[in-house]
Amino acid sequence: MPTNNPLPPKEYALFKRILKCYEQKQYKNGLKFAKQILSNPKFSEHGETLAMKGLTLNCLGRKEEAYEHVRRGLLNDLKSHVCWHVYGLLQRSDRKYDEAIKCYRNALKWDKDNIQILRDLSLLQIQMRDLEGYRDTRYQLLVLRPGQRASWIGYAMAYHLLKDYDMALKILEEFRKTQVPKPMDYEHSEMLLYQNMVMQEADMIDESLNHLNTNENQIVDRLYLLETKANLLLKLDKKDEASAIFKILVERNPENMAYYRGMEQTMTSCSLSERLKYYTDVSAKFPKASLPKRVPLSFTTGDMFRTQVDQYLRAALHKGVPPLFIRLKELYKFPEKVKIIEDLMLGYLNCLKTEERFHPSQVEKEPPTALLWTYYFLAQHYDFLKQTDQALKYVDAALEHTPLLIELHALKAKVYKHAGDMEEAVRCMDEAQSLDTADRYINSKCAKYMLRGNLIQEAADMCAKFTRVSCEGVSAMENLNEMQCMWFQTECAAAYQRLGKWGEALKKCHEIDRHFTEIIEDQFDFHTYCMRKMTLRAYVGLLRLEDVLRNHPFYFKTAHIAIEIYLYLYDHPQSEIEKDKSLDTENLTPSELKKLRNKRRKAQKKAEMEKEKQRAEMEKKEHQNKNKGTDGEMDGPKEEELIPEKLVKTKDQLDQAVKFLKPLQQLAHDRIETHLLAYEIYSRKGKLLLMLQSIKRGHKVDPNHYLLHVCKMRFLQIVKHKTKLPECIQTVLTREMEPIYGNKDAKTLNEEFLSKNSKSMPHLAAGARIMYELDPSTKEKAIALATSLSNDLEGCTLQHCCDVLKAMCHGEFGKLDHEIQDYQRRCHAKFKVASAFIVPVCSSSQTTSEQIVTNGAPS
Repeated sequence: MPTNNPLPPKEYALFKRILKCYEQKQYKNGLKFAKQILSNPKFSEHGETLAMKGLTLNCLGRKEEAYEHVRRGLLNDLKSHVCWHVYGLLQRSDRKYDEAIKCYRNALKWDKDNIQILRDLSLLQIQMRDLEGYRDTRYQLLVLRPGQRASWIGYAMAYHLLKDYDMALKILEEFRKTQVPKPMDYEHSEMLLYQNMVMQEADMIDESLNHLNTNENQIVDRLYLLETKANLLLKLDKKDEASAIFKILVERNPENMAYYRGMEQTMTSCSLSERLKYYTDVSAKFPKASLPKRVPLSFTTGDMFRTQVDQYLRAALHKGVPPLFIRLKELYKFPEKVKIIEDLMLGYLNCLKTEERFHPSQVEKEPPTALLWTYYFLAQHYDFLKQTDQALKYVDAALEHTPLLIELHALKAKVYKHAGDMEEAVRCMDEAQSLDTADRYINSKCAKYMLRGNLIQEAADMCAKFTRVSCEGVSAMENLNEMQCMWFQTECAAAYQRLGKWGEALKKCHEIDRHFTEIIEDQFDFHTYCMRKMTLRAYVGLLRLEDVLRNHPFYFKTAHIAIEIYLYLYDHPQSEIEKDKSLDTENLTPSELKKLRNKRRKAQKKAEMEKEKQRAEMEKKEHQNKNKGTDGEMDGPKEEELIPEKLVKTKDQLDQAVKFLKPLQQLAHDRIETHLLAYEIYSRKGKLLLMLQSIKRGHKVDPNHYLLHVCKMRFLQIVKHKTKLPECIQTVLTREMEPIYGNKDAKTLNEEFLSKNSKSMPHLAAGARIMYELDPSTKEKAIALATSLSNDLEGCTLQHCCDVLKAMCHGEFGKLDHEIQDYQRRCHAKFKVASAFIVPVCSSSQTTSEQIVTNGAPS
């Protein structure tokens, strides 16, 4: 309520109605009441009324007018906490949280005990993770409202997040003493479990267990209670008590792997026979459970494994379990187990063909589907082992047996994808989708394959079957963006990148980046909700998830694509010359060429004007829809529209790349790709110390990575040729490079690298690139090393072969012609299905890598 520059009773009553209209989102009525006050000449510049009018206008989307009114109000009444509070709310709506916090602090100078301002301030502080400030604000709220539960919980949580567990527990315990719980009181139960969670994080294991035992009758979540007690007992080495609880848990859910792991830890000897006996007993007790039958396959070997897996495979094939191979995939780390599985499956196949049984000694015949699922499993088995011919042979046999089974067509598409023929993979997946057009999963899978095959519009049309396309002006692509369908957008960005449509690819990357920003902003609504509903454990989990959100694979892949494109744009500036490459200008006179360019310029300008017109119409429609019926409300600041042409023409490519890099350096520092990308950016910026920092961090993650070796050698050469460096920089370089390089020259280090990794194809290719860069006279030897396809080499995969082909076409081994064609022929002999090696992708060193990627390796 206003305290400074008070209004007379009549106007004050109107002001209260403005506040009420704002709270009830009746914004147009609020504006009418504000107008009645401001139309009076005596109060035309009343600060608090102007501020409230501005706040109301902001909710209607009239942002410029809103700021103008609020600033006028603030100038007319600088000592009003209402004006400062409203200005803070405006800043908050624009996500300028630091500025909003300053406004709230100014408001508190004039009304230090205002509950609403303190609450709003605390929300911003936890959003910005200003934990010390949050603790102080929550203390003020506790002093002012000691009877409210949220005041105690918020203050305790502030200490918890600051890792001052003792203080947090003291506050929670004092609050607990004041509570009189009801029977089955969920909220009190959650408070007790949160208190226990803090104890566990403080490593107070005994106290945590005693706390659970003491308050067991008041805890509603019985499953969490049992799981936590069992794990705490394990930590205290009380195996007998833990075993009793794990037995109860297994009976509740015999398909939970965590319970079996816990049970094994409680076994005294944990011998093979003891473990096997336990799982046999559980299987007998729960005959329909598959996990007790599956787990022994992980620790048994030899004849015992053969017996166990034989029973498991027969039961699954008889029943018809499509994900059978997925369940056994973990066993493929052990070659001897793979051999046993293969022998058994081939034996089943022969017997099923001739006698319709798994074994001649079997009495009852198997159903016809047993043969089908045997074919299906063998096709997956050989596909995993990269034996494409065998995989296709069995999947074709299965299709001959049952032509209309969707899983078979999807598997055939997967085999072709792994083999490098995306065109055929898309065809097979499209056929699978056509068998059941109402299946959303197979629809999405088909769209993903289409994107991998660079069929972007076809993929969007495929997804349109399940998107909101009935609304006027909403395309499938726009709807997928609204739904934050990031799997589609990441694949779409990668497809645009392969096609060389840099602007479209960057647009998708920025859209995904905005999704992550929106997810971070969306947590704002939960700061109050979770405290009120007492979902405290979930709330702490949410806060911790948001702190590492950009470590998600979707963001990593997006950032990788965006950085690569910005680096390419930096290396290849978009100029008029490049635009004219597509024109046949050889036979044109200068005057004709000038006319042609003018014509193109006019056409481009006209197209841009049309786009602007369409954009204006769309914005008008959106505004009309928002204002239709009830008053609308702005959820946040309006984002600048992403226009592909503008994104490509940006002048600060490296700065844009750094924006995508920073979250990776903070959250994905354990991945070598982060530091390789950082090196590429800083090498173009000429920042020697940051380049060295990237190399050091990469060296810590994987010192023998083949791409890191390329960066190391190139950096060494750069430093070698830098003669005039400041003394301080030279000192740092000398000190920090010595542990990595050991005072050896690049040639020696490269020879050692090649000798050490003589059996690894990617390492040999990387060493060969450096060999040629250091000494172009070694061209023949370098090419021989890079293009070796010897059977004893590790890592000789389709992807790595395509990478070598790209390097050759990029001229990284100098000008080549017949060497490229020869390498393609040899790769084609090794990867017969891969489209990158079937057609003559490049006949000279001028061939672009985009051609190869478009035709080439699976991702």
